[in-house]
Amino acid sequence: MLDEKQAGEFRCAGCGARLFASDSKYDSGSGWPSFTAPAAPDAVSEIADHSHGMERVEVRCAACEGHLGHVFPDGPGPDGLRYCINSASLDFKPKDAAD
Repeated sequence: MLDEKQAGEFRCAGCGARLFASDSKYDSGSGWPSFTAPAAPDAVSEIADHSHGMERVEVRCAACEGHLGHVFPDGPGPDGLRYCINSASLDFKPKDAAD
């Protein structure tokens, strides 16, 4: 998923819910697929994560509660957010196949 450049949708690998659009994806240099925003405001849920001695915000699929990654306040988008998402939690549907 990190190197995916096609137009389309990134969906939850667990339940198929639409999570991120390809036009919000960018190369953050982190080694993880990164997005400036979810596809819709209610596509993901955000939960405080204080594990591993850090304060982070966990991102989960709002439909099935599957762990996706974390969101950080250092992104380039209008809200300054970087949704740093684990490739294993995503399926990609090219624009032609997106429903």
